[in-house]
Amino acid sequence: MPGAFHRVMVYLGLVDDDYDDYETYEDQPAPPNRAAARAYGAGAGPNDTGDAIVPTGGVRTLPRDPEPTGNVSIQPRPAVVRPIVPSQTTKVHVVVPAGFNDAQEIGDRLKASQPVIVNLQNCDRELSRRMMDFCSGAAYVLGAHAEMAANQVLLITPSNVEVSADEKRRLQERGLYRS
Repeated sequence: MPGAFHRVMVYLGLVDDDYDDYETYEDQPAPPNRAAARAYGAGAGPNDTGDAIVPTGGVRTLPRDPEPTGNVSIQPRPAVVRPIVPSQTTKVHVVVPAGFNDAQEIGDRLKASQPVIVNLQNCDRELSRRMMDFCSGAAYVLGAHAEMAANQVLLITPSNVEVSADEKRRLQERGLYRS
């Protein structure tokens, strides 16, 4: 048996290991009985009943087709995705903001899936900029569509709402929508 210094040199790769000092694989003692062979994970061999010995590693296979027990009936789950049907007869709400507090009214109408026209023609420049920023953010968050309907007039439509041609014509007559 080599000494500790020799083992360190072998570990570092400075000398070759002498394999003559080790026991061969065939010289290892066999397990005393078949139960011990299973515990050691021995390969398949016949047991007392003639069946193959299967190594036990804590894993068992499940049957492919589990059979239902009792009167269990399997029903398919209902569809989770439902189509959104656009509403055709929605009235457009018109807001002429006098201050930034009117932004809440715009947000409430959009959350209720109602299209909103924001008329910024008579607002000062600072309020107009802030309302445009708010409307753009609200449209983005709610998945709505914002477009300029006329000069300084913004039309915001929720994703599930379409403005009808009659409603667009009515807004055109009031000067709030251009084709």
